[in-house]
Amino acid sequence: MDRPVRWYDYITLNIYFLGLTFFSQANGLITPLLVAQFVGESQKATYFGTLRLWTLMTAVLMQSLWGFISDRSTFPWGRRRPFIALGSVAMIVFILLIGFLFAFEGLIGYILLFTLAIFLSASANAPQAAAQALIPDLVPENKRGAFSGVKAVLEIPLPVILISFTVGRLLSHRNTWGALGVVVALLAIVTIITMWAPEKQLAQRPGPLDWRPFLNLVSMTAVFTILILGLGWLVAFVGRVLGSLLPLNSLLLVMGALGLLAMATAVLGGVWSGVRIGLGEQAVHNPSFTWWVINRLAFLIGLINLSTFAVFYFQSRLGFSQMQAAGPASRLIYVVGVMIFLTALAGGWLTDRFGTRRILTASGLLATGGAVLILLTTNLTVISAGGAVIGLAAGMFYAANWALGTELVPRDQAARYLGISNLAGAGAGAIGAYIGGPIADLFTRLAPTNPGLGYVLLFAIYGLLFLLSVMALSQIKIPAVH
Repeated sequence: MDRPVRWYDYITLNIYFLGLTFFSQANGLITPLLVAQFVGESQKATYFGTLRLWTLMTAVLMQSLWGFISDRSTFPWGRRRPFIALGSVAMIVFILLIGFLFAFEGLIGYILLFTLAIFLSASANAPQAAAQALIPDLVPENKRGAFSGVKAVLEIPLPVILISFTVGRLLSHRNTWGALGVVVALLAIVTIITMWAPEKQLAQRPGPLDWRPFLNLVSMTAVFTILILGLGWLVAFVGRVLGSLLPLNSLLLVMGALGLLAMATAVLGGVWSGVRIGLGEQAVHNPSFTWWVINRLAFLIGLINLSTFAVFYFQSRLGFSQMQAAGPASRLIYVVGVMIFLTALAGGWLTDRFGTRRILTASGLLATGGAVLILLTTNLTVISAGGAVIGLAAGMFYAANWALGTELVPRDQAARYLGISNLAGAGAGAIGAYIGGPIADLFTRLAPTNPGLGYVLLFAIYGLLFLLSVMALSQIKIPAVH
């Protein structure tokens, strides 16, 4: 900035993340409902997993591409604001188009949803990539901590809490256009406020663009995607073959073990190959960074997919109708969000007091316990208590895991290393949904009188992945300061 920081700068530089996360959470409630409408109960998880895989891999590539382009932008009204404004307009158009899909049925509806979701993902990552650069671009180094703290509150707990009182409630009353209207209105409001960010035109035209980092990311994403596709196909194939050969109880044990093994292989193999491609020989000399990404990815698979499949879980196991399931699902997400809000700051203090290894171990064990609580009952109060435990663990995890990551990366290459860690952010949803979807659908078909059986098994796998995140800690050489 070419002027002193003012109080409202904390808002204008960070408010966009409120709208972005709100959109993401709303999308997580609306998209499963549409998929179930188009493909039916017996295939909804598989088709939803496919959709998640390709939209998330699109996000990995497009966020990097938009970041490369906006870094070199010389628009008169700033480097980042044009991408935020135009990207938001595109998002609103695609969100409204998705609203019309509630009138469709069958595979044509799914194809249209898949197409719009890809374009929506590509559009959403333009403003996200630009907004993420506002603090590094404009904020003095001695104030970045305070700005990042405001960003964290606006980005993680607040929109998650708001979803329960707005979109979740409207969807449970079958008011889909009302829900979409709230999302569009909030996106428009935060975009307008962000336009007041004190950006100016880039003074000097940047030099030649080096595309090699982006091409490395393309290769990394391709290998990661192929691995997930192969493992997902293997799980689905084995399920089809054994479904007619084994009794139900034996099949549960076999598919549970296979699903856990496939997801663990995707975590270990995907991260190892991805970091190796992204960092080259540097990955060999810093193995703790690879294991840190593994710790992060394993935990986030459990956390993200428990909420991703919440609508299907409540619908199949607790007997809610398709639209009504959005109500308890949003309330569960609300409880998790409140606990993250309450414990994230305390998690930072606890990390400084007890060290990252202890806090991350406690986070993994607590999250596993929360998943067990959810699985043991159909009582909504007890399920909410399980969500609260998972939220408590997540708040501690977010603080401790990121603090550890910043210690493990070389200071002169922090952006490069931490950018590669997006394997965990995007990979978590892709692995959990694409590999897990066929498992849930298999038991929906084989046990129609107990349609929630597959989702119980799937949630148990996610709970065990919390434990895998704890096991990965043993391979991390934590810096002495911790």
